Amino acid sequence: MTIGDGVFAWLGAAALGAAVLPRVVAGRRPLSLPLVFLLCGIGVYLLPLSLPTVDPVDDRLLVEHATEVCVIISLMGAGLALDRPVGLRRWAATWRLLGVTMPLTVVCTAGVAWWLLDWPPAAALLLAAVLAPTDPVLASEVQVGEPTEEEHDEDEVRFALTSEAGLNDGLAFPLTYAAVALAAAAGAGWSADWVGSWAVEDLAYKCVVGVLGGLLVGRLLGRLFFRARSKVLRLSRHREGFVALGATFLSYGLTELAGGYGFLAVFTTACAIRAAERAHGYHNVLHDFVEQVERLLTVGLLFLLGAFVALGGLAPLTWRGALAALVVLLVVRPLAGWTGLLGGRMKHRERWVVAGFGIRGIGSLYYLAYALGQTDFPVPQEELWAVVTFTVLASVVLHGATAGPVIARLDRLRGSAGTASGPEGERQREDGPSPVRSAA
Repeated sequence: MTIGDGVFAWLGAAALGAAVLPRVVAGRRPLSLPLVFLLCGIGVYLLPLSLPTVDPVDDRLLVEHATEVCVIISLMGAGLALDRPVGLRRWAATWRLLGVTMPLTVVCTAGVAWWLLDWPPAAALLLAAVLAPTDPVLASEVQVGEPTEEEHDEDEVRFALTSEAGLNDGLAFPLTYAAVALAAAAGAGWSADWVGSWAVEDLAYKCVVGVLGGLLVGRLLGRLFFRARSKVLRLSRHREGFVALGATFLSYGLTELAGGYGFLAVFTTACAIRAAERAHGYHNVLHDFVEQVERLLTVGLLFLLGAFVALGGLAPLTWRGALAALVVLLVVRPLAGWTGLLGGRMKHRERWVVAGFGIRGIGSLYYLAYALGQTDFPVPQEELWAVVTFTVLASVVLHGATAGPVIARLDRLRGSAGTASGPEGERQREDGPSPVRSAA
């Protein structure tokens, strides 16, 4: 028997587990699919077995591309799942989270890294950029369910967290580029000449190209899927889910070739496809296929993350690094989220749920791997990986254990309030809460 045979066996077990475990841990249990496979990775690599080693420092390029694929597929799934049309008022909570919460989180996280960890500005900004986006991969318990015909089926909490995760993954790129430029400037004598080109190219141009590229690809594909004159080309008639992967990679690749942010393009493409024929059942076919692929990729990545932890990936972590991660998760994000949502339509308890579930995950791993491939930072790579890995680990444990019970209680409270308010509440009680995706 070779190592390859064992890998095939574990891959088979992981695929079957990804199908069974979501139903086992669904509901109010303080457990989640990401947490289960993270613990599996730790447990397997603690056994006296001959298994391949996992090191994101040595295998940085592999980690970058693996996490990249997982994130863009999850962004397509998130965009396809949103029933609510894009608009200033309809997406008011999203714009608040992006325009207020995210900048506050970046500033406070950088301050924590500078003050508590004594990191130089470039490394502090890198940590803030890496941990700025919430994660559409690990946030399934608090995201909207499958596509439906009614935009009002989405409650504000699930919608806000899903749309925020879909957009802030792309918006973290300018921050990452700023950290890279600052690190390069520090090595060249602290020149500020990079700020102008960063603002024009990395902040403005690439964001605009990302959104416009996504809109263009999404509208063209929407016409092809639903309005093509030829029945052969009208792909919605054939109900093939793998087309979602074609849309994902096409949008991402073309936008990146044009110099824009592919993450923004993929999510925008998904929203544009959904808007082309909002109530069509083909959206469920596309979404279900994307969700299954995303689940398999997530299982593999979390298993490897657990393996990295078991092999000593957290050895460079200091108590200050662990404290900084907990401060970001338990103090910075909740307060920044609550502040950003002040004055909105959300009720007090809903605002705190959205503020508290700023899940960090696969996107953070991608941004760190990408940035470390661009330039050298004045902090050892092992320490950077340890702090970010611990943050993701803590987020998976904390949010994975609380998401199900918290959201279930919120649904009960919302249903009780609706029942007391009259016929609309009675309809909500009969229909039940909006569906929730069952796996990461």
